[in-house]
Amino acid sequence: MIKLHRVHQFIKYFIWITLLAAIVGAIFERNWIVIFISFIALALTFLPQIIERAYKVDIPLEFEILVVIFIYASIFLGEVKSYYAKFWWWDALLHTGSGIALGFVGFAILLVLYRGKKIKASPRTIALFTFSFAVAMGAVWEIFEFSMDQLVGTNMQKKGLVDTMWDLIVDAVGALFASLIGYIYLKKGAVLIFDKLIKKFLTENSSLIK
Repeated sequence: MIKLHRVHQFIKYFIWITLLAAIVGAIFERNWIVIFISFIALALTFLPQIIERAYKVDIPLEFEILVVIFIYASIFLGEVKSYYAKFWWWDALLHTGSGIALGFVGFAILLVLYRGKKIKASPRTIALFTFSFAVAMGAVWEIFEFSMDQLVGTNMQKKGLVDTMWDLIVDAVGALFASLIGYIYLKKGAVLIFDKLIKKFLTENSSLIK
């Protein structure tokens, strides 16, 4: 746990320093788009802490690390450093990974409600919600990309509709994987590392289950 906390702190501070350095450099170059994108990425890295305080939930460090890395890799590395253009697989990798991660988040949310006997749901229903939640969040991200392109003049959507549809498709693939893992977990009770993450989440948020 201590080692994981150190890894989390190192990644977080490394990303913050990198983004702040990019903002300072862009100010001297008067590159307003880079300043805006870097600032948005920096602000979004605080999202896990905001959610924890707003909803009084303890997000496992593993999830926090994944969220911060995704934000950094998609907004800063992808847009500012042009990784989308340099590596053809960059976009697909991020969206597949985010589909899986968001699926696990959706599963954890419903599992807490289910274990707390606040809802009645079958494993199939929970798996369907897991899939739907991840795809919905993927759609919200595409709206964010479209808004950035229209309002700021970025090129997050690249090829427009084609890029959007492929992003949603790989989002759905990742979401399907997460929902299947969640379904197997509910039926059999153990799925490798996923089992440990869910148990950790439930333990750290035991007050929500009562």
